[in-house]
Amino acid sequence: MSEIASTMPVVLVLAGHDPTHGAGLGADQEAIRSGGGWALSVATALTVQDSINVTAVYDVAPDYIRAAALTVTADVAPQAIKIGLLTSKASAQTVAALLDDFATLPVVVDPVLKAGGGAALAQHDLVAEVRASLLPRATLVTPNRSELARLVPEQPNDERRALALCAEGTAVLVTGTDPLPDEAPTGDRVVHRLYQQGHPVREWCWPRLPGSYHGSGCTLAARIALELALGHSLADACERAQRYTWHALKHAQRLGKGQYLPDRWHGNFYQGNEGDE
Repeated sequence: MSEIASTMPVVLVLAGHDPTHGAGLGADQEAIRSGGGWALSVATALTVQDSINVTAVYDVAPDYIRAAALTVTADVAPQAIKIGLLTSKASAQTVAALLDDFATLPVVVDPVLKAGGGAALAQHDLVAEVRASLLPRATLVTPNRSELARLVPEQPNDERRALALCAEGTAVLVTGTDPLPDEAPTGDRVVHRLYQQGHPVREWCWPRLPGSYHGSGCTLAARIALELALGHSLADACERAQRYTWHALKHAQRLGKGQYLPDRWHGNFYQGNEGDE
């Protein structure tokens, strides 16, 4: 059989392992593969968790992260990178240095700072390192409002925080699903906003879904990385990934006793306009 070069878009994923596959590497792989891409997966952490919460996190050695990423990408070239859970300042520094080897690729960072069940996953020194060394190398960061407040505590509101990160080198998609700790969810719509240096703010509004979902942020960020690998503009990639994620959440399954797990394959095959605001 003759060899034919593959045109399948490839995304390098550096993220934690979640045994439920609701979040982490499993979620990223599904979101990318269901859209016609392929994920190269490097574990940055091992977690003990279920659909309710995270009970333990085991660090992965930074040397492993770098060696695994360089080895697999020497064989299979990626067109985009997605970064999820990091557990130490050393890991963040390693990943930031690794990005210098892929300076031409789009990079999407999902700043996983807290588990869906509420467990803290990042200490202050790690958060500071992510902002200082990782985010300036990123194409896009996708924080929810609480994560944004931790990344930029010196600013008083979402807009000022997002613009501060834009000034430091990255675009910011602020997801509005989760309220801040002192707020209650309001209204029947969820608003996501994209901030880019030199561009007007782009806003999307989606019907609020009932329930609590495990891995929505992973799904969104991984799918954006795939859309960028496919050549879409940043704004179009964000819109396409939001639509896909909304439908994956709409058809989520409650397989355990906690949060619903997104059905990422069902969301892929949706062809209509429901939820498209």
